[in-house]
Amino acid sequence: MTSILTYLAAFLLYILIGWFFWRNTCSQTASEAGDHVLVKVTWGHYAMLVPLLLHAIILYQSMFIGSGLSFGLSNAISSIVWLTAFIYWFSGFFKRLQGLQTLVAPIAWAAAIAVLLPLIFPSLRQLENTELPAFKAHLLVAMMAYSLLTIAALHALLMTIVERQLHHPASRSVFTNLPPLLAMEKLLFHIIWVGFVLLTLTLMSGIVFSQEVFGQSLTFSHKTLFGFISWGVFAALLVGRQFYGWRGRIAIRWTLAGFIILLLAYIGSKFVLEIILNRY
Repeated sequence: MTSILTYLAAFLLYILIGWFFWRNTCSQTASEAGDHVLVKVTWGHYAMLVPLLLHAIILYQSMFIGSGLSFGLSNAISSIVWLTAFIYWFSGFFKRLQGLQTLVAPIAWAAAIAVLLPLIFPSLRQLENTELPAFKAHLLVAMMAYSLLTIAALHALLMTIVERQLHHPASRSVFTNLPPLLAMEKLLFHIIWVGFVLLTLTLMSGIVFSQEVFGQSLTFSHKTLFGFISWGVFAALLVGRQFYGWRGRIAIRWTLAGFIILLLAYIGSKFVLEIILNRY
């Protein structure tokens, strides 16, 4: 079992690094950011790897119990937040994405809460059929899809802030160092495209897994229903972008709508089953 000190160390490091980024980047405007600030932020960026590694160890030891896999609500949320933080942290090494590091602080604070979930709400019940390759592939791709589309939703919220600043240029904000709106919009659709491909693979691998276990391609459930609805929303958004030039507020609204439905598909269904109905 993971020591409670490991949980506390990861929690405190996430909090401290989040505070560090908030103080040294989010509170700085583009004109105020000097070389010494950039050096400090670079060191802070590397320091973020320590709580990420501790978090990964915690997830591994809380999920893999014996020969089985425990993947309850707390482990699911913690895994998605960790992978989201890792992808966002990794993106900071690419120069054209460094302007988007404004969200490192709130993501670090979210990860600080998520890392404690397996400790506060442990899930010791193992899932069935976890030895099947189809299930392993399905779980891996699903977590990556959730994480990328989470980043897309956060990106859409940032675009909302940038758009508001365009209409109120005199107002001072901690988000004044963000890239131009058109650049952010282009990146948003790159993220959505990758997330959409992974979501498609998630649904397809889920069908294969269902065929192997239950002998039928689809088993009707709220998770399946909301999963396909979310896929349809993102598909409609990409089609609208390609053929009708959807952008701006329309793109933001469809992105957030698809993400909320995706949350209902998995996290929402697990919450109802495990917390409300006490079923697994």
